[in-house]
Amino acid sequence: MNKFFYPKLALNNIKKNSRAYIPYLLTCIGTIIMFYNMCYLVVVKDLGYLSDSGTLRYMMLLGTIIVGIFSFFFLYYTNSFLIKQRKKEFGLFNILGMEKRHIGKIMLYETLYISIISLISGILGGILLSKLLALLLLKLIKFDVVFGFEIPLIALVATIILFSAIFLFNLIYNVLQVHLSKPIELLKGGNVGEREPKTKWFSTIIGIVSLGIGYYLALTADSPIAAINKFFIAVIFVIIGTNFLFKAGSIALLKSLRKNKNYYYQTNHFISVSGMIYRMKQNAAGLANICILSTAVIITLSTTVSLYVGVDDLLRTRYPRNIEINASYSEEVVEKLDDLVAESTMKANVSSENVTKFSSISFMTNQKGSSFMVQDKESFSMKNLSLLILLTQDDYNRLEGKGVSLEEGEVLVYTAKGEISGDVMDLNGFELNIKEKLDSFNMATDDMAHLSDSHYIVVDSLATINKTYSHLEGDSDAPELNYYYGFDVETDSSSEIELAASIRSSIDKANIDAGVKSAESDKETFYTLYGGLFFLGIFIGILFIMATVLIIYYKQIAEGFDDKDRFEIMQKVGMSRKEIKQSIRSQVLTVFFLPLVTSVIHVAFAFKVVTEMLSIFYLTNVSLYALYTGLTIIVFAFFYIIIYTLTARTYYKIVS
Repeated sequence: MNKFFYPKLALNNIKKNSRAYIPYLLTCIGTIIMFYNMCYLVVVKDLGYLSDSGTLRYMMLLGTIIVGIFSFFFLYYTNSFLIKQRKKEFGLFNILGMEKRHIGKIMLYETLYISIISLISGILGGILLSKLLALLLLKLIKFDVVFGFEIPLIALVATIILFSAIFLFNLIYNVLQVHLSKPIELLKGGNVGEREPKTKWFSTIIGIVSLGIGYYLALTADSPIAAINKFFIAVIFVIIGTNFLFKAGSIALLKSLRKNKNYYYQTNHFISVSGMIYRMKQNAAGLANICILSTAVIITLSTTVSLYVGVDDLLRTRYPRNIEINASYSEEVVEKLDDLVAESTMKANVSSENVTKFSSISFMTNQKGSSFMVQDKESFSMKNLSLLILLTQDDYNRLEGKGVSLEEGEVLVYTAKGEISGDVMDLNGFELNIKEKLDSFNMATDDMAHLSDSHYIVVDSLATINKTYSHLEGDSDAPELNYYYGFDVETDSSSEIELAASIRSSIDKANIDAGVKSAESDKETFYTLYGGLFFLGIFIGILFIMATVLIIYYKQIAEGFDDKDRFEIMQKVGMSRKEIKQSIRSQVLTVFFLPLVTSVIHVAFAFKVVTEMLSIFYLTNVSLYALYTGLTIIVFAFFYIIIYTLTARTYYKIVS
C-alpha cells in the first residue's frame, strides 16, 4: 500500500466535509488567537511600567484560565458534533474492509492536519494582533502607548501545550468512539435521535422548580454582600432549570402543539412540529447552551461596559470629596491638621470648597427591628448587617447650619439605607429615644454605606457616645473617634494630585498618623481595574458569541441533514418548494428565538442581584446599568437575527 495513502485519504476527507470542518478550523484558530493574546497580556513587558500592573496582570491571568477552560469544552463539543456526523462514513469504511486501526490512522492524520494548520495560523494571527490588543488595553485604561514588539516565549509554549493536549484528547475520544462501536452502530450513528422522545413531566417539574429557586434568590438579594453569596447559587439553579426545561419542557410544548388540531394540521406547522419532536433531545441541549451563553454575553458586556463608562460616578461615590483625610481624633490632631491643610492649599493657590469636618465612631452591627448588637468579629454572617455612625450634635449643627439641642438619651436619625422601626433604639440594652428621623443629611458617606444598611445617629454629647460604645463593645474604655476632613478643589488633575501629595508630606513631617486620599490620584487605579474588566468583558463576550454562532450553525447543519430525506419525500408527494420554505421558516422561527427570549427573561430576573453586586464596585447608578443592559440586548439581538438569516439559508440549501 502506498505510504501516502492514509495522509491523502485524510486530506480528502477534510475537503469533502469542508462545510463542517471550515467552521471548526476557524474556531480552533480563533480560540488559539484569543488564548495566546491573553497569555501575552499576562507577561508582556509593556504593562510593566504601570503603577498597578499587578492587578491588571492578575485579571488577565484569570481571563487566560477562563479562555483555556472554555476552549477545552468548546472544542470538545464541536469535535463531538463532527465525529457524530462522520460515523456513517467510518462505518462504510469498516464494512468495505478497512480495519478500525486503519480508520484510527486516518483520524490521526486528520487531527495532525487540523492541529498544524490551527496552531500555525492561530499563533501567527495571535502575534499579529497582540500589539493591537495591547494598545487597545492601554487605551482603555488611559495609559500612554509604549513602542516596541515582543513575542513572549512562555505565551507560545503555553498555547502549544494547551491546544496540543486538546487535540490529543479529541483524537483519543474519536478513536474510542469508532473502536467501541459496531459497524452497524456506526452506520446509524447520525440517526440515533430519530426515536420519538417521551414527555418527561418529572424533569419538567425539576426544571420549573430549579428555575423558580434561581429567580427567587436573584430577586431577594437585598444587599451587595448577600448578592455575592446568592448570585452564584442562583446561576447554578438557573442553568439546571434551563437545561431541564429545554429538554423536557420543549417536548411537552411541541406535543401540546401537536394535540392542537387547528394549529398542527397546517402544511408548514405539520412538518416543522413533527420534525422537531423527533430530534428535540439533541436540539434541546444545543438550545439550552445557546440560551446560557447568550445570557452570559449580555450580562458580561452590560456590566463591564457600565463599570467602564461610569468611572466618574464610581469615583464620586467612593470619594464624596476630592481630597479626604482620616485621622484618630484629638483636639491637638484636629488643630494641627486644619492648619496643615490651610497652609498647603494656600501654597497651591487653590481654595477649598464643600469643606466637611466631623468626628464620628462607627459600629458594624446586626439589626433586628430597632435592636442592634455588635457583629461578632469571628462571624462571617452577612445577614441583617447594619452600620451605625455616631456623631455629636455640635458637629451636626456645624455641618447643617442648624441649632439643634438634644436632651441626654435623645437622638436624631438619618437612614441612608434600611429602616429603623419605632421611636426607640435598643443598643444592646442601652436605649436611645429617636426625637426625629431626618429626611436629608448633607455630609460625606462612608465607604460601607452602599454595602449594608446604614444609619447616622446624632447624639447630644461625647458622653453618650462613650455609653453606647460601652454597651455595644462591653468595654468601659473611652472609644477612639475618627476625624474626617474632606473638601473639593476647583483645579486641574495634576494640581489636585500635587496638593494631596503636599498635604501627605506635611502630615508625615508633623508625625501625625493620618491617611490622605485623592480622587484624581486613585483615578489611575480605577481605570486600570475597570478598563481591565471592560477589556476582559469584550474578550470573553466575543468568545461566547463565537461559541453561540458555531453551536447555532452546527445545529442548523445537523437539522438540515436530518430533514433532507424527509423533505425529498414531501416533494415527491407534491409539496412545492415554496411550501417547503414556509415550513422551514416556521420550524426555525419556532425554536430559534426561544433561547434569545429566555435569555432576556434570565437577564431581567438577574437585574436586581447584579445591580447589588455592582455597588460593591461603587457603581450605584442603576439607570446607567439599565441603559447599557438594554443597549447590549438590542445589539446582541441584531447579531442574533443576522446569524438566523445566514444559518437558515444554509439549512434551506441542504434540505432543498
